[in-house]
Amino acid sequence: MLIKTLNHHSFSSLISLQNPNFKKHNHCLITFNKPPPLHLPSLHLSALKYQRNGLISNCISSSKDVVYDSDNNQGIESGNDGNIAQFQEQEVEIERDGLENQSIWKQMKEIVMFTGPATGLWLCGPLMSLIDTAVIGQGSSIELAALGPGTVVCDYMSYVFMFLSVATSNLVATSLARRNKNEVQHQISILLFVGLACGVFMFLFTRFFGSWALTAFTGPKHVHIVPAANTYVQIRGLAWPAVIVGWVAQSASLGMKDSWGPLKALAVSSIVNGVGDVVLCSFMGYGIAGAAWATMVSQVIAAYMMIEALNKKGYNAFAVTIPTLDELLSIVGIAAPVFITMMSKVAFYSLLIYFATSMGTHSVAAHQVMIQTYSMCTVWGEPLSQTAQSFMPELLYGANRSLAKARTLLKSLVIIGATLGLVLGTIGTSVPWLFPNLFTPDQNIIQEMHKVLLPYIMALAVTPSTHSLEGTLMAGRDLKFLSLSMTGCFAFGGLVLMLICSRGYGLAGCWYALVGFQWSRFFLALQRLLSPDGVLYSEDLSRYKIEKLKAT
Repeated sequence: MLIKTLNHHSFSSLISLQNPNFKKHNHCLITFNKPPPLHLPSLHLSALKYQRNGLISNCISSSKDVVYDSDNNQGIESGNDGNIAQFQEQEVEIERDGLENQSIWKQMKEIVMFTGPATGLWLCGPLMSLIDTAVIGQGSSIELAALGPGTVVCDYMSYVFMFLSVATSNLVATSLARRNKNEVQHQISILLFVGLACGVFMFLFTRFFGSWALTAFTGPKHVHIVPAANTYVQIRGLAWPAVIVGWVAQSASLGMKDSWGPLKALAVSSIVNGVGDVVLCSFMGYGIAGAAWATMVSQVIAAYMMIEALNKKGYNAFAVTIPTLDELLSIVGIAAPVFITMMSKVAFYSLLIYFATSMGTHSVAAHQVMIQTYSMCTVWGEPLSQTAQSFMPELLYGANRSLAKARTLLKSLVIIGATLGLVLGTIGTSVPWLFPNLFTPDQNIIQEMHKVLLPYIMALAVTPSTHSLEGTLMAGRDLKFLSLSMTGCFAFGGLVLMLICSRGYGLAGCWYALVGFQWSRFFLALQRLLSPDGVLYSEDLSRYKIEKLKAT
């Protein structure tokens, strides 16, 4: 766009800069020529504001008048009281070459490059549990079975606190956009306090109610695996405060667009966990207790490294602040729908383990192996959700709003997700099929594993695409629908599981219920996004709480 000689006839051209169509151009070139004196009102050109790589730029600051100074031969800004504007020839050029303006193939390339480091963040957690599973499976089938309920308490229950990660990324990113470092520090401090409080609560729960929870979960028929599971839970429970505080520190770094710092921390912790498992379990013979100690120590190391990564950015990650009631309500308002969504997922996967446990030691051991490899594969799709949450908001309701480009971006994400799902499904199925001895030498367990290979690949193939769709719903702030749909899928899946187990369909039946759960999520999210009222087609922005940046 080119604007020349700002006068009475071209004043409308300047006002047209606020038109959304303006934002479709890759460049904004504004040239001011020196005209006769002209009285102008205060111009609010916040539409020209955009964010690129964390930096705020403006063609003209909002709530300012531009006045020509003949003595200095340059344009200057005056406050709202100024009433005379004269302009010399001046050029301001803004580059716009973001992901939203690229072709679909270039988009897919950029998405892959963007999600690379983030993939490592999601892989480290399941990798730790998978290492525990592989090492313990070589020694004892009972201890391998005990990992099932043990990981429910230690890993699946931790997902309940994922709402803290979402709230941290959201609040830190918003404060950074305002260039308010003090506010960023305050948000980190109050979220660290909330994380520490949640960690201490889970530590006490594990300490005093861990055995009771495991007994209730396994049922009276399988109490023989409770002692081993409780040993695992009690040792790993020591790391609860560090785990949740580490999540807050990790999410703060991600909100600052730094994924390498957390990735280094989790890579180091994974190596410590792997070496510790081999030394304590295979060489020293500590069994499930050795695996628990190795994982616990690695989680504490990861949390410390993430905190240090924040300190190196100039923030005090050891400072905690008790939040006010209003601040707590603000966190809850952001996190509540995500909490419901995560709770539904956790509850369904916990039901899978519950019903598998009721089928016997061999079934729950086989399910433990398959669900851990499944989790290891599904996390590869999580960065697609993060990509949608990072790039979609600007296209859906930001300065560069373009629903057509948002639909194109989602198409790229879904294509990558479908391709990734097929690749992961093939690899994930091949490992337990061709190399089952990596996990256990027990032939009874191997037979149970082979029974679920078909539903395994069917469930895994659609998961990355589902992450792309649900990430877009989160970016569009359609959180109410997302939480309701996930709750509905959980209720439907739970009923199917009860019916399957009552009729004796075995472990394979449980996995077909997982297929139904995953495909239901996919079709519900897709239908919502393609509907006229969906975030990709609706022009109504009133449903979203959009916070506009103010000029500094």
